[in-house]
Amino acid sequence: MKLKNMQRVHFLAVIFLALIAANAYWLNSFSTPDARLSDVFVRQIASTLKTDSNIVIVDIDETSLAAMQSVAGSWPWPRAVHGELLAGIARQQPAAIVFDILFSEPDRYRPDSDQLFNDVLRDLHNVYLPMLQLNGEQKNGMSLAELAQLTDLPHRTNPDPNARAILLAPQAVEPTSWRIGLINFSEDTDGIARRYELRRDIGGWQLESLPARLMRDLDIKIPSKNSIALHWRGGQPAYQHISYSDLYADQTRETPLRDAHELTGKIVIIGSSATGLHDVRATPIASLYSGTEILATAIDNLKNARHTIALPVWFSAVLAALLIALQVPLFLRRSDASKIGALLLLVSGGLLAAQYFAMSKLFSVALFTPLLFAWAFYFAAAISEYLREKQAREQTVRMFNRFLDPRVVASLVAQGATAQSLGSQARDITVLFSDIRGFTTMSESHTPEQIVSLLNRYFSLQVAIVFKHGGTLDKFIGDAIMAFWGAPQDDPKHAQHAVAAALEMEQCLLQFKQELGAEGADFDVGIGVHSGRAVVGFIGADERLDYTAIGDTVNLSSRIEGLTKGVARILVSSDTVAHCADEYEFSAMGSYAVKGRVQEVELFLPRKKLQ
Repeated sequence: MKLKNMQRVHFLAVIFLALIAANAYWLNSFSTPDARLSDVFVRQIASTLKTDSNIVIVDIDETSLAAMQSVAGSWPWPRAVHGELLAGIARQQPAAIVFDILFSEPDRYRPDSDQLFNDVLRDLHNVYLPMLQLNGEQKNGMSLAELAQLTDLPHRTNPDPNARAILLAPQAVEPTSWRIGLINFSEDTDGIARRYELRRDIGGWQLESLPARLMRDLDIKIPSKNSIALHWRGGQPAYQHISYSDLYADQTRETPLRDAHELTGKIVIIGSSATGLHDVRATPIASLYSGTEILATAIDNLKNARHTIALPVWFSAVLAALLIALQVPLFLRRSDASKIGALLLLVSGGLLAAQYFAMSKLFSVALFTPLLFAWAFYFAAAISEYLREKQAREQTVRMFNRFLDPRVVASLVAQGATAQSLGSQARDITVLFSDIRGFTTMSESHTPEQIVSLLNRYFSLQVAIVFKHGGTLDKFIGDAIMAFWGAPQDDPKHAQHAVAAALEMEQCLLQFKQELGAEGADFDVGIGVHSGRAVVGFIGADERLDYTAIGDTVNLSSRIEGLTKGVARILVSSDTVAHCADEYEFSAMGSYAVKGRVQEVELFLPRKKLQ
């Protein structure tokens, strides 16, 4: 059984390790739960972190849309309005001005407005404009080689001259003012956006993101990877916001009320948080998160080199394997499953705390997958162990019910006793042999069926007495019964209980003889009792085990039973008397020679003490 238990646990471990490897390198089945678990920590950590104070958002918010109605009308506003605001911001000498507004088409109805906007842009060299790559047949899009002639588009050696991309470029702006970058922000499979693209390689041409384009001019080195996992900071909103209408109105005053240097040296992002303009995304921070805030976060991450670094895929796989390896020896030792679960719970809590700490240090750890595999293995192994124990208990009950009182069986099973745990051991016990006398005479005058029925009735009465006094039924040997006290349960009064059983068995015999009437005249028994050391346990073949006692104590008890004929129904040895002399009266019946013993054995007749 031990070998089978080892095989079962090892088999489960191998199956789970194979599943871990398959998931890590092919399936990646739990990327979404991994990300969702990380999102919980992202929100907690973000709320404790401050954003870069040198990044400011000029926000087209709900208030601005209402306040600018009289000046600019409904959205979209004339671009001259943006030009006027841009000129005022430029006077404060910010580090950069980044638009999160697409200028993809010229204003056919207000060309003068577009011209004013371009006039302002022409004199500024730190203004950055967004573009989008659209889905579709990219070969029908803009030539990237031609785009490279209009702007300094990075590229690898020998880029494809025929490469094209469908781009929503700032066509309303003169190409001489194009400092452009993509603002595409892709979502993960669960619809939540967590990463920001830095560049897209199309035929060797590097379409930079707007934040990456800005970093190039600021001479800030960025990661070589094509995307980064954003390290979110603050709440919502996270960055300093200045209402577009407030800033615009202040610039038109003869005496401005705002600080004339509030934007000096800062990166100014002009974008919208107004819900009506629908520039929102689902992020770990919120289901409706401003796209301008996302752009600001990407710029912050690159500028301060504090984006999140994801640990390699193999880390989660190795961690899952280690968590299973931690449990295997515990299950092999058959430790309490609840204790193993408590340990795993403690380890899980420690790992989650470690994940929180790691994420606060810019390291992203996927813990859902390893914890899922660890707990799945735990439950599989625990269920397997439960079924094994259940099978062992059922086997124990079946085996013990043959020779123990059901109440004793229930107690042993509750203690976790099994055939394996009750291995052979030397114990002090008292053995009782009871053999029927006059059986041969009765057999001659009754049919076999009658004899079997009679024996079954008698043995049932005698076994009930053995069980009543806490004895263990060893076996039936022909028309004899062997029982013992002191095992498998400890019984300090094993001799007293054996003698009590012998006396009650005698009384039962007398009642049985009365029931038989004349036919029972020759029906009698001899009972021998002896106390001593014996080897007790399950003995036999794997297919047939019996709980029995062997040794000289058993042999002597059988010999004593044989000496009862013509002397007394019950004889006990001096060793038994020594154990319970205070409980019963004993009459010496003499000493007898016993086969296998040099010295004679002194025997006694037990009686209940008179009150």
